[in-house]
Amino acid sequence: MRPLLLVALATTLLTAAPAHAAGPADPWVRAWGDNTQGQLGNGSVLAQQTPAAVVGVARDDVREVFAGGGANKDAFAVALLNDGTVKSWGANDKGQLGNGTTTAQPFPGTVAGLFGVSDLSAGSDHVLAVKAGRVLAWGSNAKKQLGTGQDTTNPYKTPTTVQSLDRVKDVGAGCEFSVALRQDGTVWTWGAGANGRLGTGGTANRETPQQISDLTDVDAISVGCDHVLALTADGVVKAWGKGTDGQLGDDLKTDSPKPVDVAYLDTVAKIFATHSSSFAVLDDGSVQAWGKNDTRQLADGTTANRTSAVPVDILKGVQEIAGGPDFTLAALDDGSVIGWGANTAAQLGDGTLVSPPGTTTTLPPGSGVTHVTATKAGKSGYAY
Repeated sequence: MRPLLLVALATTLLTAAPAHAAGPADPWVRAWGDNTQGQLGNGSVLAQQTPAAVVGVARDDVREVFAGGGANKDAFAVALLNDGTVKSWGANDKGQLGNGTTTAQPFPGTVAGLFGVSDLSAGSDHVLAVKAGRVLAWGSNAKKQLGTGQDTTNPYKTPTTVQSLDRVKDVGAGCEFSVALRQDGTVWTWGAGANGRLGTGGTANRETPQQISDLTDVDAISVGCDHVLALTADGVVKAWGKGTDGQLGDDLKTDSPKPVDVAYLDTVAKIFATHSSSFAVLDDGSVQAWGKNDTRQLADGTTANRTSAVPVDILKGVQEIAGGPDFTLAALDDGSVIGWGANTAAQLGDGTLVSPPGTTTTLPPGSGVTHVTATKAGKSGYAY
C-alpha cells in the first residue's frame, strides 16, 4: 500500500493551494513566492505568483507572523495566535518548527505545550518567543543563538529557556543571532558576533545574553539579517552590525560593533530593518530609507546603495514594511499591500515574474490586511 499512499500524498500536494480563487478580502493569512520548503503553508511545495491562503490560519486569530530561512533552504514560518499559542510550517531540518521533529511540514501545525506567548520572532534558522517576560528559543544553536549556555551543535527541536533574561517585552531573531528588549529599555544580545551584530564591541560569538552598554531608553527594535535598528524614547535611531551596504545609515560603508546614530533623521515613529536595508516612518507619515538598493529595494528610483537616509516620496500611508535580500513589501492604511524590487521568484505576489521599476500591487485596497512579513533571507512574502 505504500506506493498508493505516496501517490495520494503527491496528488494532495499538487492540488492543495486554491488561494488564487479567494477574494481580495477573504479572512485568511496570505502567502506567495518561493515555496520549495512548504513555507507558504498551503499544503503544497509549488511556487505561488499571487497571494494564497495559509491553510486554516485566519487573520482575526493572529497577533504576529514571522518567516525565517532563505530561498530553497530552511525557509519556514511561525504565527502567534491571539490565544497565546504558536503555529509553525515549512522547513524543519534544524528543528525550527519546534514540534519535536526535523521533518518539514507544508501546512500549519501547533507547537505542542507552548502557550501564554506574548511575542515571537523568526531568524534564519531559529525562533524566539516571549512568555511571562522570559525568552524561549528553538531551532539551530550552531552559533549559540539560542542562548542556552549548553550544547552548540545539535538543534533544539522543542522550546528551551534562554538563560538570565526576564521582563522582556520584545525579541528579534536575525541570521544566527538574537536580540531582546527588556521592559526597562535595555537591549541584550547573544549568538553570532560576526560583523559586530551583537553591538557589544566585539565580533566573538556569545552563548548567553549580554547587555549593550550605553544603550538605554529604547522603545523599539527591528532586526535584519546581520544588522539591528533601535528607536529610543527621544526619537533617535541607533544601528549596529554589518554596514557594508550602508544599512547603518551613518554615512559609511563599514561594520560597527557598537551602536551608532543613523544620520539626518528626525521625529521617527517606526523603524523596519529588512535583510540588508532599513526604513523609518516619520511622525508626519513620510518614509526615509537607506542601505542595500541594487535591485531597487529602497523604492527611491535608483539602484544605488544609500549610506544615509533618503526620502521615498512614492510611499504614502505606510503601516508596516518587510523584505528579503532583494525585495520589499509594505502594508498601507487603505488595506492594500504593495511591493518593489526583484520579482524573479514571484516574491512581489503581483501575478508576474517581472521586476518593476517602481511599486506594484500585491493586494488591492480593502483587502483587510494590516501587516506584512517576509522570509529573513528568502523570496517569500506574507500578509495578514
